[in-house]
Amino acid sequence: MRGKIQLTTQIIIGMVIGVILGAVFGTKIAGVKIISDIFLRLIQMAVIPLVFCTVIAAIGKLPIKRLGRLGVKTAAWFMGTTFIAALVGLVLGWWFKPGVGIDLKLNPELVEKLTDHPVSTSDMILGFFPTNIFDALAKGNTIQVIIFALCFGVVLSKANSQQKYQGLVNGLEKLNQLLVDLIQLVLRLAPLGIGALIASVTAENGLTVLIPLFKFLALFGVGTLLFLAVLFGMIMIRARMSLRTVMYGFANILIIAMTTTSSAASLPVEMHDAEKRLGIKKEISELVLPLGMALNSNGLAMYLALSCVTMTQFYGLSLSFIMMFKIVMLAIVACLGTVAVPGGGLVALTIIVPTLGLSLESIALLAGIDWFAGIFRTVLNVVGDTTTAIMIAADEKQLKQVGLPAKN
Repeated sequence: MRGKIQLTTQIIIGMVIGVILGAVFGTKIAGVKIISDIFLRLIQMAVIPLVFCTVIAAIGKLPIKRLGRLGVKTAAWFMGTTFIAALVGLVLGWWFKPGVGIDLKLNPELVEKLTDHPVSTSDMILGFFPTNIFDALAKGNTIQVIIFALCFGVVLSKANSQQKYQGLVNGLEKLNQLLVDLIQLVLRLAPLGIGALIASVTAENGLTVLIPLFKFLALFGVGTLLFLAVLFGMIMIRARMSLRTVMYGFANILIIAMTTTSSAASLPVEMHDAEKRLGIKKEISELVLPLGMALNSNGLAMYLALSCVTMTQFYGLSLSFIMMFKIVMLAIVACLGTVAVPGGGLVALTIIVPTLGLSLESIALLAGIDWFAGIFRTVLNVVGDTTTAIMIAADEKQLKQVGLPAKN
């Protein structure tokens, strides 16, 4: 429809209006923050059932027997690259401190919870595993819900080998789609909710609130370039590809990822060029790339880790080793529970932030630049999937030589 303003543009407009109102009227409009609080609660209410259904359906519909050795290798590469991406985000945030400059207030009880850590590492790891799934669902313990969903999904996949439980899988997918539709409905309020939050924060902190956001985006961009250099270097060594072959093979993939900011929209081009331009045989590309879109999120992991560290700096909190470890693990696990919906980064943060004990208002601050961050997230996700496919294809001798276009 001509003249219709896209949601991303509306969010940016809402953020700009919020900055102007906060700067002009000051503390007189600080009360508009309740609008952003309502918006964030509406998103949060659907997160736990969304995670629960998404993970079970994604794992449950995978044919375990077909995966075999390739499945183990694929999972290992996905977990390895996602861990490294989350670690890069954590280190960048800890070292360069993009969140310094905003002084938000946090509930004193949460400050004590975040800065005092009598719990041992072993107790924290045990806390990932639920003793009662209904208790975990009721308390919104996301990581315990994901662990249960992973286990249940594996059992469902095995039991459904003869399609006896296909009705359950289909039902979960339909319920998941309804929850996605619910979140999309709530996200229509994002321009108003984020604008109100930015207005109230600007009213209390002034225009200096914008500096950490630009620093965050610049750091994410640097992290993206570093990670891409590592991935390209790996395939150049392992698959013996020249830099020209890599650039030619990934050119269209990068352009589509950057312009659509959607892994799902990039998948058809990704699969075509993986075979035609990069030489990955269809047996590998048809298995690894769709699976990667659902389960591998290097960009999201880096974004979540960097975001969480930045948020602790918004409140002037220092991070212990246990807290850093928890951020990395949550960033990895939360990727499994996030689906490809508009505002997916925002939804993922809503999963992770309450688990860390942080305030939801810090999410809305980053939401104002979410579209720009989405470019980096999508590029890392798509390139991570494709490089994993190349590494596995090289290991399985399923990589063929492809011709390059002649130089002019």
